Amino acid sequence: MRQQHQRRGWQVRAGVLVAGALVAVACSSGESILDAGLPPPDTVPVPPTAGPDGSVATTIPATTTTTPLADLPPCPIEALEEASGTVELTFWHGMNNELEDALTELTNEYNAGQDKVRVTLQNQGGYNETIDKYFQSGPGGRPEIVQMPEYMVQQTADSDSTVPIGACFEGTGFDDSAFLPRALNAYQTGGVQWSMPFNVSNPILYYNKKIFEDAGLDPEKPPQTLTELRQYSKKIVDSGAARFGIAFDTGQDNGGGWFLEQWFSKGKELFADNANGRSAPATQVMYNNDFGVELLTEVQSLVADGLAVNVGANPSGQDSFLKLADQENPAAMTIGTSAALGTIKVVLDGGLIPGLTSDQFGIGPMPGPDEQPGVLVGGASLHIVADQGDAEAAASWDYIQHLVTAEAQSFWASKTGYVPVRTDALDLQPLKKTYRDDPRFKVAYDQLTASSDDPSSSGPVIGPLREIRAVNSDAVSAIFGGADVAATLEEAAAQSNRLIRNYNARN
Repeated sequence: MRQQHQRRGWQVRAGVLVAGALVAVACSSGESILDAGLPPPDTVPVPPTAGPDGSVATTIPATTTTTPLADLPPCPIEALEEASGTVELTFWHGMNNELEDALTELTNEYNAGQDKVRVTLQNQGGYNETIDKYFQSGPGGRPEIVQMPEYMVQQTADSDSTVPIGACFEGTGFDDSAFLPRALNAYQTGGVQWSMPFNVSNPILYYNKKIFEDAGLDPEKPPQTLTELRQYSKKIVDSGAARFGIAFDTGQDNGGGWFLEQWFSKGKELFADNANGRSAPATQVMYNNDFGVELLTEVQSLVADGLAVNVGANPSGQDSFLKLADQENPAAMTIGTSAALGTIKVVLDGGLIPGLTSDQFGIGPMPGPDEQPGVLVGGASLHIVADQGDAEAAASWDYIQHLVTAEAQSFWASKTGYVPVRTDALDLQPLKKTYRDDPRFKVAYDQLTASSDDPSSSGPVIGPLREIRAVNSDAVSAIFGGADVAATLEEAAAQSNRLIRNYNARN
């Protein structure tokens, strides 16, 4: 692989490196593997909802718990009016490239439009860097606003270090009726809206239309299911149009972690007990069930049969996209975050990737176990940090409201590929024109809004979900290498359950 990359020339590397850098920071999580090790092995107790053989009961007791807002840090909205002078805010984020440019433009607009608040952006490099720095810092070393990815909902809530956005909603009578229910729900736990959805993404299928045409496939009809994905890949490989049908990876932020959760949701299966941790704290994962074994056996067979290529951990996010431009052993398709779409289009329009133009670049929904539509929310949300001062909390709320206006979300979504968090953004320029002129940008929106009300359509809220994704990344890597699927998932589930039990004991 390394030798192939070197032979492609600097233009291919430069172009896809730019796109890859975006993929790394725009997807559901960060871009690096966790440094923290797992706790020492021990015996995982059978939870009370499991049967005698350790299998999980299919009926989960209704144990929904809520946390009264009165017991949480308040949102002192009146403090901004009472403040003397300009309130200075620092915002830690993990956006890079075009994403950072768009965030900077929105922030500059806010700063220029009023004189009560000034926001300074501080790029931490990515989600993982932001998380580590935030939790390693005490209140005095933290910012007023922090961006946290969706897999950090429970841990951030349990840290007691943020002001719940729900308190600001309640204090101002904030109208959230135009917001996507799925986007809001992703950042709720214990009956509390903890943070404001901002950069919402989900996985989409990227494919080379020219390869489809060369293989005799309709370039406007990408595969919708894993069965169709196999059929398309076989036709592509058998025709000689490309060496592989699809490029997979095993990264925790993609094929090894996030996509596993997505496929469970698309299959209407729970990833963890207690309604994915939303009716009560999760006590164990459920991905080692028959559905999980069948799912990963199917994906494993694509690699084993030479229809798919595994590019590995892919920590930078670029390797799977490089396969679409590989001049020697290309793949026709890959799955990646919708947030990469804006920058990848810029790269292709610039002619930096020989053999692949923007017009030949197709987008489709993420293929699933069946034809059921819908995906989980990925991306990140905005948290107001507690104990930074009343005026600072009120100013943070004021700035966050600016970022989620219909006008701001229209601009943000059209520039990046993120899904707007509110429906009325679609009626405003530039997003209205973008969706009309380039429907590829609307695939992620349509995919998310097609999600059902099934409990599996709300992603897992688990304290150590970050670490669980790392465990699953290793498991998927082993499976792609030929390991027994059922045994590998059993071991991964045992490690994940140990993480959950230890986390719950501490919280």
